Amino acid sequence: MSLTRRYSLSRRQFLASASALPILSAAPLRAAAPLQVVATTGMIADAALAIGGTSVAVRGLMGPGVDPHSYRQTRSDIVAMTRANLVLVHGLYLEAQMEDFFEDLRRRRNVVAVAEEIPRAELRAHATYQDKFDPHVWMDPALWTGPVSVVQRALSAAMPEAAEEIAVNAERYIATLRRLDAYAREVLLTVPEPERVLLTAHDAFGYFGRAYGFEVVGIQGISTESEAGLNRIRDLVRLLVDRRIGAVFVESSVSDRNMRALVEGAAAAGHQVRIGGELFSDAMGVPGTYEGTYPGMIDHNITIIAAALGGKVPPRGMAGLLKGSS
Repeated sequence: MSLTRRYSLSRRQFLASASALPILSAAPLRAAAPLQVVATTGMIADAALAIGGTSVAVRGLMGPGVDPHSYRQTRSDIVAMTRANLVLVHGLYLEAQMEDFFEDLRRRRNVVAVAEEIPRAELRAHATYQDKFDPHVWMDPALWTGPVSVVQRALSAAMPEAAEEIAVNAERYIATLRRLDAYAREVLLTVPEPERVLLTAHDAFGYFGRAYGFEVVGIQGISTESEAGLNRIRDLVRLLVDRRIGAVFVESSVSDRNMRALVEGAAAAGHQVRIGGELFSDAMGVPGTYEGTYPGMIDHNITIIAAALGGKVPPRGMAGLLKGSS
């Protein structure tokens, strides 16, 4: 998705500017071209567009339903990134298949890994890869303010003349993230304590669970490249039955095949489990919708989880903009 916003001059501004030019210069004034920014994930693209405002044109590489763990750059992606003024990547081994390309691109372009500056003490260790960490930091909106601040600094460094506008936009955006965090703490506390078990397709919600006191279980590991074996499915069916867990969740960017197998296995053992809803894990919703923004994505997840597990939530979420969740 390519989102572009350009400056426009009002008639009064144009006439005032034109009056200062020599009479022979009849060509109309042109606004400065927007900074060309490429962001790998939708979450980063949303922050860059909101913070950069009218000064940037942002292209996000990975749209709805795209899995960043397995994503490989296309030819058009390569062209866009090699022509961009600024490339914003996530880092923390999220874009695992693009690591070598980014390393080469850094020799020619300004490439910023927005999540790499989070202090290691605040990151969850990766069970599979030594010296690697869980990259799903956007699941905790309070923690995500760190990468958002990195986006702000990168844009300000690339466009010092727009630093004031960027700072105002960033402050507004971060205030929304703080509202999301407060909303999560409010509604998730209404979920009965024994029900605070979040079982999803892969281990993308660890930061969410740590922030809000939920036990998080993923069928697959932190990367969707890991496969769930029959023993894993059997163990999770036993967990569902023994603990009488009533709802599990599918993800928009991961196949629901394993989750359906869990539900069927629990039913065969005499325990009915329902699909509590579809969560946005590694990608946001459809562009042009509230769920297609980072705040909408997180609002959706919080509201769906709380409602499905017995909590009390507003019918249309924190901002009253969700399509409907209960």
